[in-house]
Amino acid sequence: MLVRLLYASRTVDPSLDTIQAILAQSRQYNPPSGITGILCYGDGIFLQAIEGGRNAVSELYGHIQKDPRHEDVVLLHYEEISERRFGGWTMGQVDASRVNTNILLKYSERAELDPYNVSGSVSLALLEELMATACIIGRA
Repeated sequence: MLVRLLYASRTVDPSLDTIQAILAQSRQYNPPSGITGILCYGDGIFLQAIEGGRNAVSELYGHIQKDPRHEDVVLLHYEEISERRFGGWTMGQVDASRVNTNILLKYSERAELDPYNVSGSVSLALLEELMATACIIGRA
């Protein structure tokens, strides 16, 4: 059974090295686990969607909750799915600082990434629009 999980967290260390290490670890771990997804980062906040088998996604989310590089980990959305939306991505990356502010304003009160103050479905819609407007880098 496939599931999609969407969560937000804050980074303890916003350095580029930390962000790159998280992405590298995701890209190494996810393919053998059958996990795909997308990571959006901006202003110290991560917004991530992960898809895959229920057990693999649950195990990964458990690791994220314990990862000392993340704090304030909040589950935004969880659902059973019939197909993946991020199937071609082992872990795509969105740099929110380079996103057109009009896209962010479409889904939030202010032109910033703030999944803590919107619903999970709104955050998921934002990720889908970022995919549609080619704001995602690092497909593999």
